This record gives sequence, structure tokens and C-alpha cells, in this order.
Amino acid sequence: MFDPKQVQEFKEAFGLMDQDRDGSISLDDLKDVYSSLGKTPKDTELKQMLEETGGPVNFTKLLQLFGDRLNGTDAEDILMNAFKTFDENAKGFLDRDNLRELLTTMGKPDERLSDIEFNQMLEGAPVNDKGLLDYAAFTKQIKRGKEDE
Repeated sequence: MFDPKQVQEFKEAFGLMDQDRDGSISLDDLKDVYSSLGKTPKDTELKQMLEETGGPVNFTKLLQLFGDRLNGTDAEDILMNAFKTFDENAKGFLDRDNLRELLTTMGKPDERLSDIEFNQMLEGAPVNDKGLLDYAAFTKQIKRGKEDE
């Protein structure tokens, strides 16, 4: 599913997350990683993350999770068309604040993003200093990773 370079990058990422070097990512490992990023999520949030994986997170499981996430997204053209429906001026950009409003208030309550989820979604996204999201670049980033920008 992944080329050797990607596997190596995932292995390095796993090494950074496995703080105690025991071969799996635990609650304490996650706390340490978030702490190093200046974030302090609640234990309940971290436990929920680990529970969603369905078992211990060793390197093989991490690769499986990444693969599932990448394959679980829609095709690139479908993502682009979804963004285009919100681009009234057909300029290739969406206003971050308008997008936040749409994704946190529209649809069924269980389908809406929380503000935290919205912020996580746009972390590292191509948003310019005017608050405009370049959705073509974002779509490529979602499907191909940052290197392909």
C-alpha cells in the first residue's frame, strides 16, 4: 500500500510517538507527544483515541490505521467537487470562517464538526493570511500528502 520511503517516514513518526520505546503507543506516550507540541488534551480524549484503534498500537497497526484513513477518504475529484459547491465565486478559495460555520452548524448534530475538530482538520492546511483556504492544494494534501504541493 505504501512505498518504501513512506514506510520509513511512518517508522520515524512511530519512533517519535513511542516515547518509552516499548514497541507500542500507550496513553503515556500520547500525553508526552502532545505535551511536546504544547497541547494538553484530557485523558478521556486520549483514551478514546486509543479505543478507536481496536487494540494496542504497534507499528503494523499504525500502518493499517494510516492506510484505512487514506483509503477511507473520497476520491480526489469528489473532494474537489464538494469544495467547489461552496465556492460561490469560482476563485479556488474558501473563507475559513464561512467554512467553519458550515461544517460546525449544518447537517445532523452527529455529523457536525466541533470547533476542535475543525481546527484539527485545518492544521497545516494551505490557508493564506486573509483566511482563505486553497481547496485544490488542500485536496492534494489530503490525498497525496504535503510533499505533492
